[in-house]
Amino acid sequence: MFTKRSLSDAVASVRETHVPDALVFDCARDFETVPASQAEELALVTDRLVPASHSADWVPADAPDAIHRYAGSDLTIGMAGDGGVTWTRQTDPPVVLVKPRLAGSPDRFIQFLIAEAFVELGLDAPEHFLGFFKAQYPAFVDATAPSLDPAATYQLASACYDAFLGRQTGEAFAAWDGELFEAWIDAGERLEPRLESLPRAVAREETSFADAAELACNAVKHACDIPRPFDALDTGAYLDHGPEYAVEWADRTITALE
Repeated sequence: MFTKRSLSDAVASVRETHVPDALVFDCARDFETVPASQAEELALVTDRLVPASHSADWVPADAPDAIHRYAGSDLTIGMAGDGGVTWTRQTDPPVVLVKPRLAGSPDRFIQFLIAEAFVELGLDAPEHFLGFFKAQYPAFVDATAPSLDPAATYQLASACYDAFLGRQTGEAFAAWDGELFEAWIDAGERLEPRLESLPRAVAREETSFADAAELACNAVKHACDIPRPFDALDTGAYLDHGPEYAVEWADRTITALE
């Protein structure tokens, strides 16, 4: 399931700066969540496994099953919305996993995603939004109801957390040079036209609010011009107040859309 991946000098340098002990593996099969039996194979290539566990009180009863599993005692690695590269601190040392779905993608883009994972690991941040919101997640769910169903609320929560991470990682990306810097710039430039048309697409119901949030919040790390109302998640105030800020933003924004 897991094959150690070699790194370019530039990506290896990012790892050395942010999380020098991290291991990187290519995965034999694609996944959203690694099946438990295969996740346990990481015990063969790491020193130990330390499954994440969160309070069941943080997870509303109608939340997607994946969140319930993640909050429980089972080893749950990878969640919906993680993209082509995911990382975990549930292993010692931490691990970055590269999914087969990236096959055919430009190499420098894949290298950027791996380097991004190292920067995020270096923040010592939760690997999932549940560890970010904690006891505030039920309040976030309440703020989105009844406009968003549980799946859309999951998507919005994931987007909000992406923005919180992106606000911090973007500074590191801006200091890069060479191909990694070019990949970061290129990805942002590709997003700009979609961001410009995003408010109209939401207003015309051509794009769901959760899909729009996913796109806009992903763009935060690229120092793009984020459109309203998502620009409020690209602020120092969000970094200062974290999940409480996200809950208040969701409440005000969803109410305005109703």
